[in-house]
Amino acid sequence: MWQEKDNKLYRAFQFKDFSEAFSFMCRVALLAEKSDHHPTWLNTWNKVEIWLNTHDAGDVVTDKDRKLARGIDEFV
Repeated sequence: MWQEKDNKLYRAFQFKDFSEAFSFMCRVALLAEKSDHHPTWLNTWNKVEIWLNTHDAGDVVTDKDRKLARGIDEFV
């Protein structure tokens, strides 16, 4: 579940192993590039953490972030 905190949407994902986590990140990267909206993220082995906010809008959460979050949710 995405949480809104400090003007960011945040969600942590956990996978079976690094390969699954990296595969997820590749799918998210393609979606982000297509959307021209890129996340801040961190990967440690089987865990991926993602933060979303819109820099052009003053680093706040916008509909662009919510739309990308919904798209990311379709991958899990």
